Amino acid sequence: MKVNFGGFVPVSTVDWRGRAVCTVFFRGCPADCYYCHNRSIREGEDMREVAEIARMIDESLLLISGVVFSGGEATMQKEGLLALAEACRKRGLAVGLQTNGMFPATLQALLDRDLVDMVALDLKTRWERYDELLAVPAVDRVKHSLALCTAAAESGDLEHFEVVVTLFRGWEDDLAYIAPEVRGGDLVLQQGVYGTIPPLTREELLAVADTLSRQVAVRTREDGEVPCDGLGRRQC
Repeated sequence: MKVNFGGFVPVSTVDWRGRAVCTVFFRGCPADCYYCHNRSIREGEDMREVAEIARMIDESLLLISGVVFSGGEATMQKEGLLALAEACRKRGLAVGLQTNGMFPATLQALLDRDLVDMVALDLKTRWERYDELLAVPAVDRVKHSLALCTAAAESGDLEHFEVVVTLFRGWEDDLAYIAPEVRGGDLVLQQGVYGTIPPLTREELLAVADTLSRQVAVRTREDGEVPCDGLGRRQC
């Protein structure tokens, strides 16, 4: 079996909070988000055998406790992702997934087979703006994925679930609409960087987080991830 391969990071300490992992990137994504930082692997083809990628993972075994699958959009290649997740399980590795949620059937299969321990679901904007931003019909599928992960996290079938919101200057008001949708998982605000638009600073993101009265994590390029308990910036 082959997958459309996008890249490999032998050791990462930023893709899964509290774990050293390797990261496997899948090439290909149906969405066309203008700010995507992985546009170079959104299209194109580099077909690799699952066994070849498993050997890459083997070379990192002494340094890692898990594998994160990302993209592109890894869930777009259902059978290849399932095969690699099973290979990780056989090696005693935890499995994480970064996804845009457009392929809920793949998420369902991973959950049904107990092949995923962490899901980071990217929620991009309020629902009424979703399809326009992604340039494809996606909102119903993303809602389905959110519901699947929320239920799995609440039942204990998914060890860690987080919703990641990439926030850009001028779009801060989106958060008031997105945050109530996030139940049973962590909420992460990520600094959006695009073109010449000045990114929100750590202090500005923390100020937005403070309006939510809930636990939030803030990620910036300068400072990495900063937890906030929702009681004010001085608590972060």
